Amino acid sequence: MDKWLDKQDKRWQALPIRKQHRYTLYFFAVYLLITAVVIAKILDDAGTSQKGMVIEPIENPALKKLETNKNRIDERK
Repeated sequence: MDKWLDKQDKRWQALPIRKQHRYTLYFFAVYLLITAVVIAKILDDAGTSQKGMVIEPIENPALKKLETNKNRIDERK
């Protein structure tokens, strides 16, 4: 892995400064575009949601099943 990284670093250093600057600028522009799209999607989802956040206790289905079996046994006696 270190050899591969060293090779990539040497290739990067071999590029002219102008190309390095251009590539860095392109990568940063793509990063900003992706960030803007994700933020817009989050805002759109939050804005179109008609239902507020509902906070309820978590029900464990295994415990619920055990309680119903207990009730059935008690009802038989």
